Amino acid sequence: MARSGQRQPGARRTAPREDRPVRRGDDVLSVLARTAREVEAAARRGRVTPAVRTKFQAVALLLREERARVRTAAGGDRHRTEQLKRLDGIATILATTAVRDAGLLALLAEDSDVSDAARSLKRELLRDLGIEPVVEEPAPAETPAAAAATERRVVPQSVISGQLANPFLAPDFSAAPQRPARPRRLLGWELLGPLLSSFERAGGGAPACMALPAPTARFTPAALELMPHQGQLVAAAAAGHRTFLLADEPGLGKTAQALLAAEAAGAYPLLVVVPNVVKTNWAREAARWTPHRPATVVQGDGETVDGFADIVVLNYEVLDRHRGWLGDFGFRGMVVDEAHFIKNRTSQRSQHVLALSDRIRSRTARPLLMALTGTPLINDIEDFRAIWQFLGWIDESKPLGGLMDALEDTGLTPADRGFHAAARQCVIDLGIVRRRKLDVAADIPARRIADLPVELDGRVGRSIRAAERDLADRMVARYDTALANRYPGAGPAGIDHEVVRLVARAELKDATSQSGENVFAMMRRIGRAKAELAADYAAQLARSAGKVVFFAKHVDVMDAAEDTFARQGVRFSSIRGDQTPTVRQANVDAFVTDPDVAVAVCSLTAAGVGLNLQVASNIVLAELSWTDAEQTQAIDRSHRIGQAEPVTAWRIIAAQTLDARIAELIGTKAGLAARALDGSDEEVAASADVQLEALVALLTDALSSGR
Repeated sequence: MARSGQRQPGARRTAPREDRPVRRGDDVLSVLARTAREVEAAARRGRVTPAVRTKFQAVALLLREERARVRTAAGGDRHRTEQLKRLDGIATILATTAVRDAGLLALLAEDSDVSDAARSLKRELLRDLGIEPVVEEPAPAETPAAAAATERRVVPQSVISGQLANPFLAPDFSAAPQRPARPRRLLGWELLGPLLSSFERAGGGAPACMALPAPTARFTPAALELMPHQGQLVAAAAAGHRTFLLADEPGLGKTAQALLAAEAAGAYPLLVVVPNVVKTNWAREAARWTPHRPATVVQGDGETVDGFADIVVLNYEVLDRHRGWLGDFGFRGMVVDEAHFIKNRTSQRSQHVLALSDRIRSRTARPLLMALTGTPLINDIEDFRAIWQFLGWIDESKPLGGLMDALEDTGLTPADRGFHAAARQCVIDLGIVRRRKLDVAADIPARRIADLPVELDGRVGRSIRAAERDLADRMVARYDTALANRYPGAGPAGIDHEVVRLVARAELKDATSQSGENVFAMMRRIGRAKAELAADYAAQLARSAGKVVFFAKHVDVMDAAEDTFARQGVRFSSIRGDQTPTVRQANVDAFVTDPDVAVAVCSLTAAGVGLNLQVASNIVLAELSWTDAEQTQAIDRSHRIGQAEPVTAWRIIAAQTLDARIAELIGTKAGLAARALDGSDEEVAASADVQLEALVALLTDALSSGR
């Protein structure tokens, strides 16, 4: 239970802010480069101590994660390419350093054991950058036999007993559809590109939702009630539909739909892969909606797994060590929650999910496959690829089975005028289900986003405004130099906007590779300066309007807010990325059930998905995200089925700073999903880079004012 003025259970606090060596202006790339050079220098001196090896392995881990993040991050191709080049440079430093020491070289292997010290150092490096680290469960020590067969690293004893006792585990091909051989008119056509672009071209009020039957309540427990839109999907599963991209807006009850769809389809045993933060909640929901189906949660090496359970729930992070036995378990259904987590098809988590999906489809003729995500498109239309592949609609290069047949039946080719609309409908009919709150949940109260401008006064405010002026002046000087090089004689009469963008890109590149004042450091400073003001406002809301959810992006902003709540005697729960699922759930329960716990202080990254915090109707966003999707996910922790009051998200905006510019820009990320899935005609800015556009606006304003 949460206590006034004290850290909540398990909310392990890092070192005090004044004691932590946070280097202003640091980012992941600059820290990686600096730390790699330190290891290189030690290797040159021949002093490769255990501490140096730990540092080397921590950098290698961060490097792999950063490379995966950059490949899927928002932004233009040029910026992504530049970042990848810098990462390649750091990788080269590590490789040339490892040649000097066989022990270091072994640490670069993909299957090398990661020491607890390296994991700890990696978390500390992230915290020093203000990034909330996600708790990691250490990989099990491998035996020589396991190293030789990595796919079966862990097999819980209870699973072995279950496999020996259950005859239903044999492959089931009894209902295999018989596809007659038919000529392939589209053989030789490139089809995946046109299929994806058909969603980019959507609009004109054409929502992306398959035809659904009348709702059914046949599989709903007697004490519970489904909303009509939920009952429709369950009815579709009962009628024989087996693949779904369930993309309902967050808060429309996708968990209940998935569990009851499995019941309607008889898709047991059922595998459920989820983010770590919602693992415990899925087990609770299973007990609620399918109480006669035992569920088991996989923790660590799986010592407590019930091998006879109908529903197996585990998180993405432990898939690697359990993939072997999961592939042989005999699952007849698989649900992937927050399916946008697998959008990067080259990542390990995506590869494990796709491999399990392939395995299940090879053993069971018509398995139930469900991808759940309220935000399937975050950065690019390509985000669809991994989800479609999981569902068995496509492979790496072409449409498969039912989708290919449907495209053939249109009688069209990508060269024909009507192909894109027809192709889009073919994909939708395979199982895309998208409903908006506005359309199907009139009983959910409205939500609104209210911006609260705050003035940053005193020394901190003056320092931030001075830093912003320095940043603008530096870009103006670069602009003048670039203009002089481009136009040796008289320059253009007005602002050369092409040069403005070139300068902004160069500044953004420097921001990812050098220390000092830059857009990332400035946003973190602004967040820290707003922290107490935002916490004070949240405390006032809690006293006057009831429970409040407080979201922040950086660790030190959460620390400052919690200090403010403690001083004011406001009881709070802390929900962070470095907590175990059990501790996190205890803090969620304290906020939900204890009337005296007034505020939930949440990490925007760790608590922005999967949690149900509908006991609060007021949300305070102390820091801005770089994407609209992340902001929406956070708000929808409260704006969901069961909410009885209108939900208001209060964005705390530092007036007359870069913060205000970014607040205006993040909405541009909403266009892609609205057009591709909801039939909106609004303009799409799928490649918009908020960081770049913020710098463009800053430089343009400075040039317009004559600085």
